[in-house]
Amino acid sequence: MSNGSDPAAVRDALTRAQDAFEMAGRGQVEFEAGISGDDDWETQLTKACRLLEVVDALQSQGDYFTAVIEVCFGAIERSIEAYALAMTNDSLQDFQDHQFSYERAHQIGLFSKETAEEMKSLYSENRTESYYGGGRPTGEQAKAMAELAAAVHQFAVDQIREGGVCLCE
Repeated sequence: MSNGSDPAAVRDALTRAQDAFEMAGRGQVEFEAGISGDDDWETQLTKACRLLEVVDALQSQGDYFTAVIEVCFGAIERSIEAYALAMTNDSLQDFQDHQFSYERAHQIGLFSKETAEEMKSLYSENRTESYYGGGRPTGEQAKAMAELAAAVHQFAVDQIREGGVCLCE
């Protein structure tokens, strides 16, 4: 337990992380390659593409089931958000709650109510358990989530009227 004096290494690293996110006084900032900085929907879509690349890399490197599942949920949410931002007047601020993406997917007609509710349930029951709970993710779960993330992403990309942004193509 801390007695009020946290380790200097933790405090220094925290300060560097805070500074990095503020991007103040950094000179030339190096952004992640492939992430579009144009419209918010393009940013979210290309983030989903990059997350799917990470899923592929993790799966090829070994049994990182927890990480694959976590990244897949992120890719699904970014894909839904990209569609919503491209096709409606939604803003990024609307998507501060993870479960809102799944609710919105039905409201805007991307998925049926049943599918959207099942995806939201999958998130609330399983992502929470695999991430915070005592559950131990399996290879089958990771593979199934990777397939779901790829399918949601491709479907969202196919529904967006503007093309040529997806990095996966």
